[in-house]
Amino acid sequence: MAKLLKILLISSLFILILPANAKAVSNNPIGWGFKKSRDEVPAEAGPAYDALLEKYGAFYKGSPDKKDIYLTFDNGYENGYTEKVLDVLKKEKVPATFFVTGHYLLSAEDLVKRMVKEGHIIGNHSWHHPDFTTTTDQRIREELEKVKGKTAELTGQKEMKYLRPPRGVFSERTLKVAQEEGYKHVFWSLAFVDWKTNEQRGWRYSYDNIMTQIHPGAIILLHSVSKDNADALEKAIQDLKKRGYTFKSLDEHPAMK
Repeated sequence: MAKLLKILLISSLFILILPANAKAVSNNPIGWGFKKSRDEVPAEAGPAYDALLEKYGAFYKGSPDKKDIYLTFDNGYENGYTEKVLDVLKKEKVPATFFVTGHYLLSAEDLVKRMVKEGHIIGNHSWHHPDFTTTTDQRIREELEKVKGKTAELTGQKEMKYLRPPRGVFSERTLKVAQEEGYKHVFWSLAFVDWKTNEQRGWRYSYDNIMTQIHPGAIILLHSVSKDNADALEKAIQDLKKRGYTFKSLDEHPAMK
């Protein structure tokens, strides 16, 4: 009899616990990756990633039927090239989104102010650039709020809705937390190794990578610390326009309509 009661008690506890566990989401870390575009065929992350991102309103490319491009930069620290980038964007009338960290906000205030003044969007790249999958929900919220608050203080941009996960690492849990905070994860479909400042290879390296991987709906990720990128940007933009591409703001992305 005692054994039977014990079994019933354990079963009851399991039933009570199950709903809470059923609502839990995975925190298995995922490093963003995809099959690169060739011959203007859109990059592909695969059905599993596509479904996960769609569930949380995240995206990494636009429509394959329109030759639209979304230009984004990750700004962790200033290396002397962002001013040139902004000059090119202004000259070519191209909008961009700059994903910034706390360090960048504190060390490059004038550039951040200029970004917003010239019509660009500031996105959230976290305050300290941690791996979100190893931090608590509360820490993630604090990281995002500090960037949003400081950006508003510097620029007057009060709304912040785009997030690029630090290090490109995320999980279903971090997607969920960000969504609860009003953010959409913005990944990318065109990128290359451009952040190694001691391994710059010349403007042609950046230009060729952009032109080889370009495709309709591309979200381009460039790092502003790269001299190669700064030197290649104007020619790349001009030549992409000649190929029929149009540069759009993330606010014009299909996911935002």
